[in-house]
Amino acid sequence: MIARAGRASGSIGRRLTLLLAAVAALLSVMSWAMVTGLARQAAERTQDNVLAASATTIAETLRTERGEVRLELPYSAFSMLGAISEDRVFYLVTAGRETLTGYPDLPVPTLDVTPPGRVVFYTGSYRGDEVRMASLTRVVLLGNEPLRTVVTVAQTRNGVRALTGELSQFAATLSVAFFMVAVGLSFFAARTSLRPLNEIAQAVSRRGPSDLRPLKRPAPTELAPLLDALNRLMDRLGQSIRRSEDFIAEAAHRVRTPLATVRAEAEVALRSIRDESARARLRRMIHAVDESSRSAGQLLDHATVAFRADHLAGDRLDLADLARRAVEALEPTAAMKDIEIRLYAEPAEMEGDAVLLDNAIRNVLDNAVKYSHEDTAVTVRVERMEKAARICVTDEGPGLGEGPTERLTERFRRGGNVEGIVGSGLGLTIAADVLRAHGGRLVLRNREGRGACVSLLLPSS
Repeated sequence: MIARAGRASGSIGRRLTLLLAAVAALLSVMSWAMVTGLARQAAERTQDNVLAASATTIAETLRTERGEVRLELPYSAFSMLGAISEDRVFYLVTAGRETLTGYPDLPVPTLDVTPPGRVVFYTGSYRGDEVRMASLTRVVLLGNEPLRTVVTVAQTRNGVRALTGELSQFAATLSVAFFMVAVGLSFFAARTSLRPLNEIAQAVSRRGPSDLRPLKRPAPTELAPLLDALNRLMDRLGQSIRRSEDFIAEAAHRVRTPLATVRAEAEVALRSIRDESARARLRRMIHAVDESSRSAGQLLDHATVAFRADHLAGDRLDLADLARRAVEALEPTAAMKDIEIRLYAEPAEMEGDAVLLDNAIRNVLDNAVKYSHEDTAVTVRVERMEKAARICVTDEGPGLGEGPTERLTERFRRGGNVEGIVGSGLGLTIAADVLRAHGGRLVLRNREGRGACVSLLLPSS
């Protein structure tokens, strides 16, 4: 089971996407408000310009004739207002305090202080509708006296509101479309921005448990501190592992020498003592020394495998030769139990670490000899297949016991049917680690009847 360092607090990509989406939503609302405001201002300005043009056109037709102010309302003054919308149009022309024409009740503010020729705009209410009005003052001569005339043109604002509403709706549609596009781009930007981080994570996850080489890959400036910290951590971890391996190797060397001395002295004492109880104690002592010595030796082997697995040698070798040397090394041990080791080997060349592969084969073969009954046979077969090579070691011992056989490759794990037999539970662990480092695997199975078959599968050259 893999222990998690901490609880996940949410996705950075999701947070970044939501943040960018929130910014896009704010910008969409702001753009809608700005476009709506500009549309309203443009519509109102257009209406004001037309009202001013209409008032100016009417004012230009004012004249005096025979002591009277005369006016001819031009059609163009009102047609330009009708071209904009279907709003109602009102007008009022006054000369002094008299109404020349128009709607007398049209609310016109006092314009006495307004200079002639200047158009004044204002908004009011007339006949239940809001109207926009433009008033223009003009001075005409009536005889020798100047007369102040005022031309006022008014128009309801329904058309301005309708036009503003249409433009606002169009702006809202554009804002929603902008928001949707921005969300998609935000998602893409978040994924793209986090891609280097995901690549670093994948590069680390693809490594083996003992691969502590520094990560050498380009990274954005923001990720450079993380990459440096990760490399420093792996360097410290590698140094710690190497110190542990050195300590185990040194401890194993230092333990095996005195254990060998104790065993030799115990064997001498066993030959010279006749008391059965003392001889039984010495046998138990020799048994315990053998177990301790074997454990120390396999701890040293395991440390060697762990150290060399990261830096495999690329030796050109033949698995048949390695198996032959392992058989020759263990034949004296097998002979003490009247066990015959049979070797059937065909050439199987590959590239690998000869030291580690020899270690794996010897541990598997040593297990077979150790757990086999006396006066039996252990068979070693080396076979070359299409894209792999296999070394199969079979024995006639008690087998691998009950339960999943894969668990026997765990450190210090032994079967339940080997009680009383000296062992450390590291032999199959070492073999499995060696094969894994070479891209192979260890296959364990019980044979029908009795015994076990341990297969070492390796990719061939």
